[in-house]
Amino acid sequence: MAVYTQVTASQLAGFLQNYDIGIATSCKGIAEGVENSNYLLDTTRGRYILTLYERRVAADDLPWFLALMTHLADKGLPVPRPVTDRDGTALQMLNGRPACLIEFVPGISVAEPSPAQCHAVGAALGKLHRAAADFTAVRPNTLGPADWPPLADRCGARLAEIDAKLPVLVIDALAAALDWPVGLPVGAIHADLFPDNVLLHNGQVTGLIDFYFACTDVRAYDYAVTHAAWCFSAIGGTHYADRAAALAAGYAESHGLDAAEIAALPRLGQGAALRFTLTRAYDWLNTPADALVTRKDPMAFARRMAWYARATPAMVLGR
Repeated sequence: MAVYTQVTASQLAGFLQNYDIGIATSCKGIAEGVENSNYLLDTTRGRYILTLYERRVAADDLPWFLALMTHLADKGLPVPRPVTDRDGTALQMLNGRPACLIEFVPGISVAEPSPAQCHAVGAALGKLHRAAADFTAVRPNTLGPADWPPLADRCGARLAEIDAKLPVLVIDALAAALDWPVGLPVGAIHADLFPDNVLLHNGQVTGLIDFYFACTDVRAYDYAVTHAAWCFSAIGGTHYADRAAALAAGYAESHGLDAAEIAALPRLGQGAALRFTLTRAYDWLNTPADALVTRKDPMAFARRMAWYARATPAMVLGR
């Protein structure tokens, strides 16, 4: 579960005194997620998400995240808007943690998306990139190519404890990342648009959530992350061309990829898969077996790395 910091009724009541959102009627911990403590809050005036940011999220980055979310919400995207208090401030402190109230958005996440759902997500991603084009604040990607070798070193020889093939797969992907594409269009990206960070209802995207890995980076890399997250089976790692084609069609409708971005997709996808392989491997090796957080299998993305290593741009596009 993802409630690391408990909030008492009296703490919550004091916190809400600074807001004009009514009185709390219910506040329940949310089990999903691994980075922050999240609560579903109902008040006499509405429903909200209360998030307490834990140590893995740098406090100095929070104003950037919240500003991006507000910018996208102002542009009409289905992004939950940070709620400000009576003084116009969104970022607060609660029980020793930075905290924020965020508007609740309806919908459910899917584990094995359909092509139609992938089309909707592709269109939503393109709209996000278009809406963020005039967001001028910059945040570097702290999990980009320069950060992958040190992260691999922190895992070290213990990668073989996960799977005997994993060290070689990581070495090969790190070598490929030395030839990282340059000169591609850059902007604010989500960088973590997995199915559990997208809410859908009646085939429509109703929520794009969890912007706490968002950064300024190559837009096509964001597309590659989304492809890696949506176009493979969750467990076996089988690539579904129909999902990939639908994702590409949706993105083309709202934004589109130029020729250089398309040519770079296999390398960008291999890097995206490497990033999630390494972060999952580090957590796998360093999370106690009795921890409340469920560890995610690094090999699911290691198999994606191998697929991208032999893929063509047309294969990534589902052609």
